[in-house]
Amino acid sequence: MARQQEAAAGPRDTEWAIAGLSAMGPFGSMKDKLALFGQFVGDWDIVEARYSLPVGGEAVRRGEIQFRWILEGRAVQDVWSMIDQKSHEMVPAGTTIRFYDPKIDAWHSVWVSPVQNSVQPFVARKVGEEIVLEGKTKEGYAERWVFSEITTKSFRWHSEETHDDGKTWLITEQMKVRRKLTAS
Repeated sequence: MARQQEAAAGPRDTEWAIAGLSAMGPFGSMKDKLALFGQFVGDWDIVEARYSLPVGGEAVRRGEIQFRWILEGRAVQDVWSMIDQKSHEMVPAGTTIRFYDPKIDAWHSVWVSPVQNSVQPFVARKVGEEIVLEGKTKEGYAERWVFSEITTKSFRWHSEETHDDGKTWLITEQMKVRRKLTAS
């Protein structure tokens, strides 16, 4: 029944596109600035995701991320998906849209997750060798999402929040991510 409803809801990803959304590469005059998140364009495996459970303890999952150029190459969008532990199917968890703002020399980034009932805005900058996105949790605590140990083939990602104005930071989620191998 669920599959019938899904089929009736509309075409699958491979059959559907929004005119003007996808782009072949970065917008020419901003290419250097767009490289901060443009370096992730492609398909990635979440080799290991660890996150705290509300009831205590920790869950470990696997998944995928797809990053793509959008809007004339002026922005990067991604979709984060996790493997459902019951069905073993890939389930989209949410999407992020990021774009560079020359007025603040930083990126605006918005995470949207209907699964989590969440819309989270961030401002992202390169800090040393890391990319740090700063925002707030649903509860209003300062939060950072950090891309670190970045290479062409892998990166680490983690989220952390503070409940004491930055004196201490609690890691709430962390992932090891590896670029998918392409057929040659």
